Amino acid sequence: MTDAKPSAPQLTGPLLSNHGCRLNAYEAEAMRELASGAGLKDAVIVNTCAVTAEAVRKARQDIRKLRRAHPEARLIVTGCAAQTDPDSFAAMAEVDHVIGNTEKMQPATWAGLSTGGTEPVQVDDIMSVTETAGHLIDGFGTRSRAYVQVQNGCDHRCTFCIIPYGRGNSRSVPAGVVVDQINRLVARGFHEVVLTGVDMTSWGADLPGQPPLGDLVARILRLTDVPRLRISSIDSIEVDEALMRCIAEEPRLMPHLHLSLQHGADLILKRMKRRHLRGDAIRFVEQARALRPEITFGADIIAGFPTETEAHFEDSLRLVEECDLTWLHVFPYSPRAGTPAAKMPPVDGRAIRDRAARLRAAGEKAVTRHLEAQVGQMHDVLMESPRMGRTAQFAPVHFDRDQVEGAIVSARIMARDGTALRAG
Repeated sequence: MTDAKPSAPQLTGPLLSNHGCRLNAYEAEAMRELASGAGLKDAVIVNTCAVTAEAVRKARQDIRKLRRAHPEARLIVTGCAAQTDPDSFAAMAEVDHVIGNTEKMQPATWAGLSTGGTEPVQVDDIMSVTETAGHLIDGFGTRSRAYVQVQNGCDHRCTFCIIPYGRGNSRSVPAGVVVDQINRLVARGFHEVVLTGVDMTSWGADLPGQPPLGDLVARILRLTDVPRLRISSIDSIEVDEALMRCIAEEPRLMPHLHLSLQHGADLILKRMKRRHLRGDAIRFVEQARALRPEITFGADIIAGFPTETEAHFEDSLRLVEECDLTWLHVFPYSPRAGTPAAKMPPVDGRAIRDRAARLRAAGEKAVTRHLEAQVGQMHDVLMESPRMGRTAQFAPVHFDRDQVEGAIVSARIMARDGTALRAG
């Protein structure tokens, strides 16, 4: 006699598995609400990322794992990888439905999935989409921080990037709608709002009068009482004068910017079809730091882009020092089918891994240097949990005693605690 296998856990609501960027996490929360509202309780939803081949591989791995854990559930795949290659996901035995990035934000899609009256694959042409779905502006987050999407899509075509084909062309949420949402979030008790998007500095280009991102930021700070406002990843070459004034003059705009730099060598930047050169990045950082001395910078950097030599890579390493970058996101290059870079002469895989490791080590040193410089300083810390919060520069801070979650606490930094700070 053999023991019976334990039954799979019964789902009482949609189960979300999210991959990739902050925008994907934002949309996952919207999908959770849409699926729940449609009464879709037995669904497992995988929100995929297409930024690298490794991201797609992990999504497939997750799909197989979730199917084993929930054999009776309806398994739905969406997100950027599903948008760019729907047929390959539809061909997986584990998958019941594939829906595109536009369809996943439409209540009718989830209503159809709930009743069963829908096609297995629903993926339309993302390039035909001209507006951002209205409910995407609903904020979400912890009790301390909310995220508000103000833009989606991208009009640029960097040679390594598949994302425009998953997200479509750039679309902006009107400023008045954004302000109204932030006022609602502040009324609900949020002390910090983060503006998110795919290509933030393109906000407004499709709106009447083509207002720049700085106009939106200034309007938010003028017309809301949000205590702290953050901007997610930006393209420094497109930062406008209004945004620079906000950096200089608005203490409620947090002194932390994450920059889409990608590389430190001019030749590689040109082959990536980026819009900036090395000197542009250095000048921007110097100008912003002159306006706001306490500002910190993070950056996305790719290691091992096709044709990258050791000398090119050294330019990226030196850029970390010259720009005093603190928070690095390092991406080992992996080819994405359908992008021009995938046809360029590749770098040896071992060299890519080695260079990525060296960049990460440089990033770790930068974090340590930044944290040690904060010891003895006073910081206003937004509490994300009773004993952990973040400074205005986004450094994590640990407390020995419970604080009020969501509150902004003034604290003196007593020591560096590994990759975080410890407050007295």
